[in-house]
Amino acid sequence: MEAFAAFFYVVPLLIIGIVSLGAFTVIRRARDVSSAWDSGLTAEARCLRTYTTTSGGGDTSVHTTLHHVYEFATREGRVVRFEETGGPGTTLEGDIVTVHYAAERPERATAKAPARGKLAAGTGCLLVFFGVIILFCLGFMGVAHAMFDFADGLQP
Repeated sequence: MEAFAAFFYVVPLLIIGIVSLGAFTVIRRARDVSSAWDSGLTAEARCLRTYTTTSGGGDTSVHTTLHHVYEFATREGRVVRFEETGGPGTTLEGDIVTVHYAAERPERATAKAPARGKLAAGTGCLLVFFGVIILFCLGFMGVAHAMFDFADGLQP
């Protein structure tokens, strides 16, 4: 019975760990983008490559993500190449775009135009979604714990 009960704790804790890592990643990227916008440093970058990745299929819907690979030179002359997802579908290989970057981390640049409200809303929505998953897992573990305590009380 205890091995069976452990399943009801291990799986939700694993999900909570994965979701927490996702939340950390979302917050870190939002801070990187915001820092790049706040720095005031811009450069002209060339789009070296565009490609898409797909996920899902079978019983789930297919989701396609657009990726762009950019290259630019910092004010110090350092050539930086970075990849960004979710950019505009109208940016093609060879196009020149303006990128924003922070001097201390130019490899975390962004080609997205400053849109602080959109960034905050997107980050906030994802964090709320992650929070709901975590609360569901904690609630599930609480109910499982109560059920196992109740079942233990019924045994002679």
